[in-house]
Amino acid sequence: MTHGTNAMLVGVRRGDPATVPGAFWRRRDSRLLAAVAGAFTLAQLLLVRPGLGLGWDETVYVSQVGAQAPASYFSAPRARGISLLVAPIASWSTSTELLRVYLALLSGLGLYLALRVWRGLFRTRVLALAGALFASLWVTLYYGPTAMPNLWVALGALITVGCFLRARTDRLDRRALWGVAAGATLMAWMRPTDAVWVTLPLLALVAADRLWRPALALLGGLAAGAGEWVIEAYVSYGGLGRRLSDGSDIQGGLGLYFAVDDQLRSLGGRGLCRPCSGPLPHPAVMAWWFVLPLLAVVGLVIAVRARRTGPTLVPLACAATAAVPYLFMIGYAAPRFLLPAYALLAIPVADALVHLVTGPNGRWRPVAAAVVALGLAGHLAVQYAVLERTVDRTGADRRVWARTADELHRLGIRPPCLLTGHEALPVAYYTGCSSAATSGPNANSTEADILRTARRIPTATLVRPGGTPPPYAHDWKARRSPGPDLRLAPPPADGGHR
Repeated sequence: MTHGTNAMLVGVRRGDPATVPGAFWRRRDSRLLAAVAGAFTLAQLLLVRPGLGLGWDETVYVSQVGAQAPASYFSAPRARGISLLVAPIASWSTSTELLRVYLALLSGLGLYLALRVWRGLFRTRVLALAGALFASLWVTLYYGPTAMPNLWVALGALITVGCFLRARTDRLDRRALWGVAAGATLMAWMRPTDAVWVTLPLLALVAADRLWRPALALLGGLAAGAGEWVIEAYVSYGGLGRRLSDGSDIQGGLGLYFAVDDQLRSLGGRGLCRPCSGPLPHPAVMAWWFVLPLLAVVGLVIAVRARRTGPTLVPLACAATAAVPYLFMIGYAAPRFLLPAYALLAIPVADALVHLVTGPNGRWRPVAAAVVALGLAGHLAVQYAVLERTVDRTGADRRVWARTADELHRLGIRPPCLLTGHEALPVAYYTGCSSAATSGPNANSTEADILRTARRIPTATLVRPGGTPPPYAHDWKARRSPGPDLRLAPPPADGGHR
């Protein structure tokens, strides 16, 4: 018999993985991958800590389903996937600690499943190293337990690309097709535009090779995930074109930009680099960013020589298209934007590192292993240092928001209430109020509407320390707070209970 499972092993070098139909779905020892995922969860709980308050964007997403405050203004670029993901906790509990633990556990499980789909395409130790490399980045650890969508796009990308490669190899593997659909749904559920960029190479492949069943799974997943976002565009934003246009305006106008240097500046722990100015971080902080693509190229060369180009080239192509809009199409940066690219690059990079430290017979190369181990140790030290600074800085900012909310409560600003002005959106969440803005990306009201509301419920405006209040609040009573200056509207005539 010339065909079958054994025929697929011909030409595979000893020590290289064989892509065997159904290999993933057989029961195998996955304890190494589970250990990596478990360590990822534990590191989140120990290093990021469950007590870290919610950030600006988190308050927007959580407020859509939470019980602590009214829903914040939901701007055009946002999608509701992360709000639905946190709903099982946020819909009945206001505990940030419980939400963080839930997300840490869920992200660890997500990493485990995302790595498992690649079994049979790469050796388990390569996948474990890839998971460890991705999970140990400060940006991955920081956003693992946060109510933000980018990590989930990254995990969805790993699932989609891995299952697509399986379905391309074995066109009868229905579970792989379901995996393609599930991964694409997850990505589009979280960030529809990111999902399209990640899957561009896959869409090109299904068109070139006429892979109709993977194409149906991929397009069906994208449609299922983005369906709500598209429907909402017509219901609330004036149509899909208008929503895309508004989203572009909020992001500063999509076009041709060179944002590579902005991304480099954000590597030092800046959650949002907008405007992105100032010096670059220390070279040690940026070194891994330049080594990453070099190792990815090494991984591709290794794959070409071993005649297993597809499993390496496809994730590299998807990583490249995922990164394009954030490197060359927006005029600012946030490190979380590139998480899908980092996740997809991790597997070829890990393959390259394993190849460099082992010989053809599978034995360790002591000198190469020592050099790689030393480099990884330095890399981990840098990532930990950046993470620690980032957690300390953002934690301090959020404690100021909480103390400002306490001061507002002391001054009589209690739900139902309204906040406007500087950082009103996150402080409103902490206070339990609604928020309003007359300009900027979160503009959702007018001065006349704010004044009418102030006659009904307690209202305050937050002003930068030493800044000038908006015209409608010039005559409001001034008060100090641990953060911004406060301007309190005259109390409603009936005490604000209407």
